Amino acid sequence: MSNPYAAILQPGCIGTLALRNRIIMGPMGDSFAEPGGFCGERTQAYYEARAQGGAGLLTMGVCAVAYPAGTSEPHQIGVSHDDFIPGLATLAARVHKHGAKISMQLHHGGKTAANDIAEGRDLWVPSIPPAHKATVLEAATHEEFAAFVGGLGKARPRVRVMDEADIAQMIEYFAAAAARAQAAGFDGVEIHAAHTYIIAGFLSPYYNQRDDAWGGPLENRARLLLDIIRAVKARTGAHFPVWVRLDGEELHTPGGITLNDAVATARLAVAAGADAIHMSAYATITSGTEFTEAPLPQRPEAYVAYAKAVRAAVDVPVIAAGRIEPEAAARGIAAGEYDFVAMARQMLADTEIPNKLIANRPQDIRPCIYCYVCVSEIFVNKSIKCAVNAMTGHEHEHLIEPAAEARHVLVVGGGPAGMEAARVAALRGHRVTLVERSNRLGGTLFFAGLAYPENGRLLDYLVAQMEHPRIDIRLATEATPALLDELHPDRIIVATGARRAAPSIPGAEQRHVWSGDELRRLMTGDSADEIARAKLSLAERALFKAGGAIGVVNSRDALQSLSRLWMPLGKRVVIVGGGLVGLELAEFLLARGREVTVLEESDRAGRELAIVRRWRVLDAVRKHGTLQLQAKVQAIGKHDVQWCDADGTAHTTAADSVVLAIGAEPNDTLARQLEGHGIPVQAIGDGAGLGYIEGAMHGGNQAGRAV
Repeated sequence: MSNPYAAILQPGCIGTLALRNRIIMGPMGDSFAEPGGFCGERTQAYYEARAQGGAGLLTMGVCAVAYPAGTSEPHQIGVSHDDFIPGLATLAARVHKHGAKISMQLHHGGKTAANDIAEGRDLWVPSIPPAHKATVLEAATHEEFAAFVGGLGKARPRVRVMDEADIAQMIEYFAAAAARAQAAGFDGVEIHAAHTYIIAGFLSPYYNQRDDAWGGPLENRARLLLDIIRAVKARTGAHFPVWVRLDGEELHTPGGITLNDAVATARLAVAAGADAIHMSAYATITSGTEFTEAPLPQRPEAYVAYAKAVRAAVDVPVIAAGRIEPEAAARGIAAGEYDFVAMARQMLADTEIPNKLIANRPQDIRPCIYCYVCVSEIFVNKSIKCAVNAMTGHEHEHLIEPAAEARHVLVVGGGPAGMEAARVAALRGHRVTLVERSNRLGGTLFFAGLAYPENGRLLDYLVAQMEHPRIDIRLATEATPALLDELHPDRIIVATGARRAAPSIPGAEQRHVWSGDELRRLMTGDSADEIARAKLSLAERALFKAGGAIGVVNSRDALQSLSRLWMPLGKRVVIVGGGLVGLELAEFLLARGREVTVLEESDRAGRELAIVRRWRVLDAVRKHGTLQLQAKVQAIGKHDVQWCDADGTAHTTAADSVVLAIGAEPNDTLARQLEGHGIPVQAIGDGAGLGYIEGAMHGGNQAGRAV
C-alpha cells in the first residue's frame, strides 16, 4: 500500500541544499539561550531531538543579528560576533549527525525590540510608527501584566528613524551574521522580512512613511531587503542558500501590505538572489482575535492562498506555513501549490512527526491542540513550553529510558493524566494495568473535546497509545481492596481527577441548574441515567435514551452534531464562573445559538487559559454574549439569576438554564486510602492539584518517568 504522505516525504532542494523530505521545522522564538545569547545544551538538545525525529530541515528562529540590540525576547540567540560561533557549530554538528539540515533565521526586531526599551537603547524604525491602541493586555492577570511591563524596564521608549548610515549598518549586520552562520556549519539562512520586524517595517506602506529613496513605491520600500539579500550572497558565495520570509498580507492594517505587494516583493527578492520564499502573515493586534489570525493562526491552512499566489509567480521553491496538518500538506505539495511545509507548533507537540509519517502511523502523532501555551510564555518573558509535550525545552534533562527493573504499575483513572502515565511507564518496560470507573477512556477530556474540538484530537491520540502490549485496560472497574489483592501491583498512580463541590447558592438544587460535572456526565454517558432522571423531562429522557441506544454518546463527532440540534439547556443560559471551564463552555454554547451570560466573581476571567487563547475566548464571549466581572451571585430563581456587582448594586439576568462552572478542587481521598495497603502511591492530575490539560500531561509524563 502506498504511503498517503509520500508527497511530503520525497526529497527536495532549496538552491544547492538537498533535503531528505519536504518537512521543515518552522522558525520560532523559544527564549532558550544561555545568558549573553549563547547557544548552550538546552538549545542544542531541543533541536537535536527534532533532527532525530526525521525533519528535513530545522530553522533556528529569530537569531539576533545585532545582539543585544534588536532583540525581542529575554533569552534570544545571538549571532552578532564570532564568540557565538562555537556553540552554534556544536548545534549544527549534532543536527547533521541525524541526517537533517539546519538553517538560521536572521532577525532584527526594529520597533518590537522590547529589550532595547528595557535597556535604554533606541528602537530603530523606518519612520515614526503610527499610534494604535492595543487592548489585548486588558485580559492579562495582574501577574502577567507586571511580567510584561517589568520586562520593558522603567525607561521611556526612544525611537530612532534610521538614516543612511544606520541603513548601511543594518545591511552589514545581516551580511556578517549570515557569514557567521556559514562558518558555524549551518546549511542556509532565512532573512526574516515579516511580522513588523525591521525589514517588514520598510516593506509596509503603513509603517514606512519615508519620502526618500527607501520609502514610497514598492521598489523603494523593498530596497533594504534586496540590498540585504545581495550583501549576504556577496559575503557567503553564490551557492550558499538564502531565502526570505514574507507577509502575504498585513491584516487589520489600513494601507498595509497586500497580497499583490507580497507577490511583487517575492519576484524582486528572487531577482536579487533569493533561493526560496517562505510565506507567512501578520495582523495589527488590537483585540483578542487578531494574533490568532496572524502570525499564529487558529484557522487551518490560513496562509496557503498566499503560498499558491507566490508559487505561480516565481520559479524558486515556496514554503507554506499556517497550521497545515500533514494530510493537507501532502495534498498541497502534490498539487504543486507549494513545495515545502513549515510545521512549528506541531513540532513542539511531537518531535517525531516525520518518522511517524514515514512509518504511516499518523495515529501515533501527538497533536498540537492550538492552546497557545507555547507563545503565551514569550508574552510574559519566559521560555516556551508545550501543554501536551512535557519534554519540550527539557530534552537536555528529561529522558524516557528503560527502567532498571520492570514493575507492575496500577494506574487508577483513564483521563489524560492516567493515560500519559501509562504510556510512558509502558515505554520504559513496565507492565501497566489501567482501571477506569466509567465505560470510556478520557475523563473530562472527552467533554473538553466537545467544547473545543482540538482537545478531542489529543484524546484520540492517547486512546491509540493505550493499544500497547504492556498496557491492560479495564473499564467499569474501581480500585478496591479486592482488586489490589488480585493484581498485586508494585506501584500505584492515582489520576482520578478533581472533586466538584456544589456551591452554597440558594436555588442551586433546582432541576434547571446544572453543575459542570452533571452536564459532562450526561453528554458523555458516564453514569448518565441517574443524571437524566434528576434533570430531564420524560420526553427529553426518551430522546436521550434513543441517542444512547444508537451510540451517539460514544461518538464525539455525533455529539458535536447532535448538540447543534438538542442540548438539555434552554435558550438563555447563565454560566456561573468565568474560568477555563466556564469560558470554553460559553464559547461552545454561543456557537449553538444560545444567549449566554458569564458571571465571574473576580476581576479577571480565564486565568487558567494561556494568555493568547484567553484573548480569543474572551473576545468571542464579549462579542456574542455577555461577561460580567466582579459579579457575586446571590440566588438562582426559577427564571433568573440574582447577582451584585462590585459596587453592591443588585442585578437580575433572565435564565432558562444555569450552569455552575465553579467549585473544582483537588481530591486525593482515594490516593490516601490506597496508601494504607503498603504499596507506594503517587497522586497526579487534577486530583493532586488543578492543572487542567497541561497539568495532566506534564504530571502523567513525570510519573511515568519516575515510577
